[in-house]
Amino acid sequence: MTNHEFSDLVTRYERLVYTICFQLVRDPGAAEDLTQETFLSAYLHRESCPAGYERQWLGRIASNKAKDHLQSAWNRRTQLPGDEGMPPGLSPPAEEVALSRVGAREIRAAIEGLPEPYGPVCRLCLLEERSAEEAAAALKRPVKTIYTQLNRGKRILRERIERREGHGAVPR
Repeated sequence: MTNHEFSDLVTRYERLVYTICFQLVRDPGAAEDLTQETFLSAYLHRESCPAGYERQWLGRIASNKAKDHLQSAWNRRTQLPGDEGMPPGLSPPAEEVALSRVGAREIRAAIEGLPEPYGPVCRLCLLEERSAEEAAAALKRPVKTIYTQLNRGKRILRERIERREGHGAVPR
């Protein structure tokens, strides 16, 4: 593929690539950056583009770049385990708000005070930062059960913290 052909490819598919990136990351700035990264990667590997499948090839590169962005350590800094599939712009900021208003000691106490079956799952995943697969192995439960119990435990924590924010205390 010549430089002129690649230039035409960029012109033809830049909106598609941006849309794919934006649909996954829900951040216009990040989508623009990922669009540029997509075309840079495509340019560097332009010889591997299958003839007639340019659209699909660029779409796959764009979705992979966006997924890599969502999984990056920098982007995960405000996400809790269990929220991996949710783009950051759509996830509720309750965890962020709670963490800024309530100290780590109170959060730990709230997690440790969760009833069965949520307590052990949340302790492993939130406090010890273990993956759902590791928690499933440790607790001898199916991975899907761990994800469900983790989400329910986080919802209970969120509700307790939001309910107590006005009262100045976190449930034990």
